[in-house]
Amino acid sequence: MFAIVDIETTGGAYDTSRITEIAILRHDGQQVIDSYQSLINPKCWIPGFITQLTGIDNQMVKDAPTFEEIADDVRRLTQNAAFVAHNVTFDYGFVKREFGRLDEYFDRDTLCTVRLSRKIFPGYKSYSLGNICRDLQIQHTNHHRAMGDAAATTRLFELLLQHDHQGLLKGWVS
Repeated sequence: MFAIVDIETTGGAYDTSRITEIAILRHDGQQVIDSYQSLINPKCWIPGFITQLTGIDNQMVKDAPTFEEIADDVRRLTQNAAFVAHNVTFDYGFVKREFGRLDEYFDRDTLCTVRLSRKIFPGYKSYSLGNICRDLQIQHTNHHRAMGDAAATTRLFELLLQHDHQGLLKGWVS
């Protein structure tokens, strides 16, 4: 089981930045079996350059739930699943940090579609989500929004599963 996750944040630093949006697509190795998305009130200011990048502004999140209010959904959808993301260290680090702020230990096995793409699809100039999707002809709409990026990452992950002739994902798929 896989939980393909994408988040948007107020910045890049775990200590000072917070999550503003999350999308999770639960995948059984064949297809998406559940999905979730939510804006999140980060309880801090969203800088203008982040709003320019994501389109998420302070007005959009002012009445959104806090991470604490959606933690049960995040926990449920990632339970007994590998946490999969494009540059998983970023997304997983932020989610783990948010659970830490709730005094809860969050631990999931992780898979990174950037690292897997470099091994399964070697030779591309860039493995950024936008570039690898373009090169592999994966439809990618709503760039820098959690569900748009999670959906593109899901399609990339499905291609990785299909083309994994080295058996890199063998232990993950039943």
